[in-house]
Amino acid sequence: MTELTIGVVQHACGADIDANLQKTLEGIRATASQGANLVVLQELHRSLYFCQQENPNLFDLAETIPGPSTDTLGALAKELGVVIVSSLFERRAAGLYHNTAVVLDSDGSIAGKYRKMHIPDDPGYYEKFYFTPGDLGFTPIQTSVGKLGVLVCWDQWFPEAARLMAMAGADMLIYPTAIGWHPPDDDAEKQRQRDAWITIQRAHAVANGLPVISVNRIGHEADPNGGPGADFWGSSFVAGPQGEILWQADSESESFATVKVDLACGEDVRRIWPYLRDRRVDHYTDLTKLYRD
Repeated sequence: MTELTIGVVQHACGADIDANLQKTLEGIRATASQGANLVVLQELHRSLYFCQQENPNLFDLAETIPGPSTDTLGALAKELGVVIVSSLFERRAAGLYHNTAVVLDSDGSIAGKYRKMHIPDDPGYYEKFYFTPGDLGFTPIQTSVGKLGVLVCWDQWFPEAARLMAMAGADMLIYPTAIGWHPPDDDAEKQRQRDAWITIQRAHAVANGLPVISVNRIGHEADPNGGPGADFWGSSFVAGPQGEILWQADSESESFATVKVDLACGEDVRRIWPYLRDRRVDHYTDLTKLYRD
């Protein structure tokens, strides 16, 4: 399949996880009705972004894979004949949890999963309290629509992750995301942050000759501890293999949209910009170090 129709499901989340799931399912159906072959959901779409606080009771939100969400999404993938990229809080064992992207193939089966490798720990993003770093590496997931290089949110800032997915034969890079503004920041700072987020991912598209699909949530989510909370900036987008923006949502609206991507373009781009050919791997050994003193 060289031409692929991507479905993007960007929406706000509330405290009612069942209502969130219904909104997600509505978005999948809406994009499938527009011809989507592949539907990408935002990070941790079942719930509010609970990592604004460290609360042991919130581990109750986690679920097994396979589990209730993958059963529901798998059944819908099979019914509609689409591939779905979901993002779940995985309970692997007691005391062992991951931030996990799981891919449901068009026959309803679990094609594979990716456990988030880079785990942030910043004000309002206390993910290290909840998530063990992934142990599945940077391996694309083979599906009926191609090999998906699925990464998650904070991973999107690291060129190494995108490169390793490309080196393993990914046909595209996919980033379920939950990122937003700190409300007290001024408008200029907010613009710089959002622009940086878009720019780094477009750069991954350029550096690897691959399309990028990035799906973020929207809406204000209050801090249960009384802080300013987070204003998720949406702006989900699809970029082509030269970083060109093929489609982009705004920062405030729920969006169940589709965009066509020509996967063959990546082959053409790599022939004229052969980055993989010209990499000097014999001089990159210091990249395995944390820092060069």
